Amino acid sequence: MANDKSSMQLISRGILSENPIFKLALSMCPAVGISTTVMNGLMLGIAVLFVQVFSSVTISIFKNLIHPRIRIPTYTLTIATWVTVIDLVLAAYMPEAYAKMGIFVKLIVAFAIITMRLEMFACKESVNDSFWDGLGMGLGFMIGMMVIGFVRELLGSGMIFGYDVLGFKPLLFFILPSAGFFVVGLMMAFFNWIEIFYKRTKGLK
Repeated sequence: MANDKSSMQLISRGILSENPIFKLALSMCPAVGISTTVMNGLMLGIAVLFVQVFSSVTISIFKNLIHPRIRIPTYTLTIATWVTVIDLVLAAYMPEAYAKMGIFVKLIVAFAIITMRLEMFACKESVNDSFWDGLGMGLGFMIGMMVIGFVRELLGSGMIFGYDVLGFKPLLFFILPSAGFFVVGLMMAFFNWIEIFYKRTKGLK
């Protein structure tokens, strides 16, 4: 039961208290550039989830063999390997989705959130904990991208998952890149409010 509780704590931390987008403000480029629809956010989120989990597990397995002086190049090479895998899979089996976000899939190599988790967690912890940490961070990123995509798609085009739900386009502004920063800022404020409210209800500072 202790392991299960620890696993849930690692997952919830990545989704809530250390959400990559809304709490840590990392990997903002895709959050602004591609999150114009829920589907785009979901697809890139899945790609990042895959790379984060497998990179974390890989580094945790081989952490004792990695010399400290070459750890960052090792992280980059590991991430690039798994990015190549997901890039080829998407290109082969989901060409339409890949055509919309192909450049962002390749840029996953440079996503700060993945490198940060390898440096701060995977290179120090067990394979099991690294898996759950990677899963939590990946899910946090994916959920963040989908929430941003939901708001922008609904308010920008009146649609969700390509289906017209409003019958009109409320504010075309939300489709523009600048709207991405606006939505992210609002979600950051919302997450901070939740954290403050939770601490107050628990009597924490």
